[in-house]
Amino acid sequence: MPELATTTDEDLQHRWHAMVPFVSVGLVCIIVGGLVAAVTGPTGFEDGSWAAAYLVLVAGVAQLGLGVGQALVPARLPTPRTRAWEIVMWNAGNTAVLAATLAGTPVLVAAGGLVLIVALALFAHAVRGPRTGSAVLFVAHLLLVCVIAVSIPVGLVLSVLRHR
Repeated sequence: MPELATTTDEDLQHRWHAMVPFVSVGLVCIIVGGLVAAVTGPTGFEDGSWAAAYLVLVAGVAQLGLGVGQALVPARLPTPRTRAWEIVMWNAGNTAVLAATLAGTPVLVAAGGLVLIVALALFAHAVRGPRTGSAVLFVAHLLLVCVIAVSIPVGLVLSVLRHR
């Protein structure tokens, strides 16, 4: 992969600090998802495998990808305020989807999904103006945003069907 033209030690340090909250929370979600998976069988937690997969893939891995992508792709980092809104909305939306699914309330699943859509819009907007040499990362970031955006209504339909 070609070296990014605008990379300096100071720039890398700023970009690292921009991704740390997303990486930290994403890793916690992955670990919690693994723990949920571990206790699902022995406890008979009916929705445990779904909750574990959601925690690992959506709350964890996707958050890592979105946070790292927006830290590495754009010529200018999103502002700290934008990043704060992103992390709060992403995790509030995921919490709502998880809680509402476990409670069997599809309307609240939809509300959580809407919050996630707003967060995704912020993540997509954050990478406008990619820096030189980051075209592959730019496409990967937008592809991740699109895959998640498509999966949200699919998940909502599945939630409604499951809780009829």
